[in-house]
Amino acid sequence: MKSRAAGAIAFSILTSFIAAGFAPALAEYPEQNVTIIVPFPAGGASDIAGRVTGNKLSERLGKSVLIENRAGANGSLGATAMKAAKPDGYTLLIGSIGVYAINPALYKKLGYDPLKDFDLLSLLVRTPNVLVANPKFPVKDVKELIAHLKANPGKVTFASSGIGSSDHLTAALFWQKTGTTGIHVPYKGGGPAINDLIGGHADVSFQNLGAVAQQIKGGQLKALAITGDKRAEILPDVPTIAEAGVAGLVVYSWQAAAAPKGLPAAVRARLETEIRAAANSPEARKSFNDIGFDVVANTGAEFETFLKAETDRWKTVIESGNITVE
Repeated sequence: MKSRAAGAIAFSILTSFIAAGFAPALAEYPEQNVTIIVPFPAGGASDIAGRVTGNKLSERLGKSVLIENRAGANGSLGATAMKAAKPDGYTLLIGSIGVYAINPALYKKLGYDPLKDFDLLSLLVRTPNVLVANPKFPVKDVKELIAHLKANPGKVTFASSGIGSSDHLTAALFWQKTGTTGIHVPYKGGGPAINDLIGGHADVSFQNLGAVAQQIKGGQLKALAITGDKRAEILPDVPTIAEAGVAGLVVYSWQAAAAPKGLPAAVRARLETEIRAAANSPEARKSFNDIGFDVVANTGAEFETFLKAETDRWKTVIESGNITVE
């Protein structure tokens, strides 16, 4: 009885303090280190985005930000692991267009739904793809490539970093827009695809700007067009795909940040603010610009609107091209 009475007294005192405006202070986020899951191997675009953003985020939060690479199944293993984490702001995901917008249309059974299972924080950076060819391939521009494809149906090889990758789907969209066909040759990553292009074992490919800019400048590959809505500063002489005569083919590969669904409102607001500021910092912006990325760093709401449109777009491309994975 005494313990109940003591408890009642303590509760009465607490409510009195709250009523008087003296609410007990809650622990301020963050209290511990933050982990960013990158659903691809080290060294790729998602890993770079995660590490560059994570370094500046660590400075802003005053805690260590650790990168955990969980590769597999086009990024779906890492994304599924992030979904299962506690929604407390200590486990985040930085991944690519494939993780957010392509996998949901490509896989019949996927362990996550970005629009339902994630708190979307920010679209961080984007980079266009570049239509590149082996220097000995007998075309000098997009117009000649289209004519060559129509004259040689089913003979020109298009290398990609894998089935359902951004470069694969950009090629599929190119065929659909131009009424052409090609032979899709998937590789286990962009590096092997680029190496075979340089070696003459593949003809053409749509590759991320940052992945091939140096090879283009060095003459190992020739650039026919860029898929951005404007020319790239690091390749100012390469026309956009629209300038080259193909409309409706503006494509960017992008990287974005998210957390498990259900973050406390204050934590979500803090994370969104700090992640955007981290990506927008002068040091991060320079690191991204040097490898061909434009910093976007939009809000979670803006990212959600963008993601819905991207998901619908690539679902149409996948269905129209009868693209499947085993």
